[in-house]
Amino acid sequence: MAKKSKRYKALLEKVDADRQYSLKEAVALLGEIATAKFDESVEIHVRLGVDPRHADQQVRSTVSLPHGTGVTKRVLAIAGGEKIAEAEAAGADFVGGEDMVQKIQGGWMDFDAVVATPDMMKLVGRLGKVLGPRGMMPSAKANTVTSEIADAIKEIKAGRVEFRVDKFGIIHNAVGKASFGEEKLFDNVATILRAIVKAKPSVAKGQYIRNLTLSTTMGVAIPVDALSAQKEIVIQ
Repeated sequence: MAKKSKRYKALLEKVDADRQYSLKEAVALLGEIATAKFDESVEIHVRLGVDPRHADQQVRSTVSLPHGTGVTKRVLAIAGGEKIAEAEAAGADFVGGEDMVQKIQGGWMDFDAVVATPDMMKLVGRLGKVLGPRGMMPSAKANTVTSEIADAIKEIKAGRVEFRVDKFGIIHNAVGKASFGEEKLFDNVATILRAIVKAKPSVAKGQYIRNLTLSTTMGVAIPVDALSAQKEIVIQ
């Protein structure tokens, strides 16, 4: 059994694992458990009452966090013709067509997000086995396959994130940095929670949000009362 450090033991004393915190209490507590020597990321983990094995119970969408994630993503745009200039003007870090597809097939992965125009998907389709497992395969549902490629790039750069349920029915996402402070973190968490609720499949029955926790990169999980959290964020 791994020995816990003094720092980690101190964090465990700050969080009552048997208690369900309100969302505001949990966000306030994040500042106390972010004790690493770097600006820790803040993460949200949501277990949903869905069965991801069924196509009609998949939960996947995008949302623009009001205060971003604190990380500027390197965006690759796969396009051709006049869309190349549009992508470059919008701030894409890398732009190209078949040359970029071949580069990725050769092992290049120095980017964080991929957007593509519809006409390029025949080429991008070759990358399914490479980008799919990393959650970066462009799709219309995530608005990363679009003719309005400039808008997609700007939104990603401004803090748009994609969330999707994993095979265990859980959504994991970064929602900012510990340095953001309580107000900005609460805004970001509330925004992604509203989006997750909005993305609820029509066939999902019973309690949709089963469990909710917040954590920092080097911190401990803070359990949140899922029902009260939905009241706090005012579902619209």
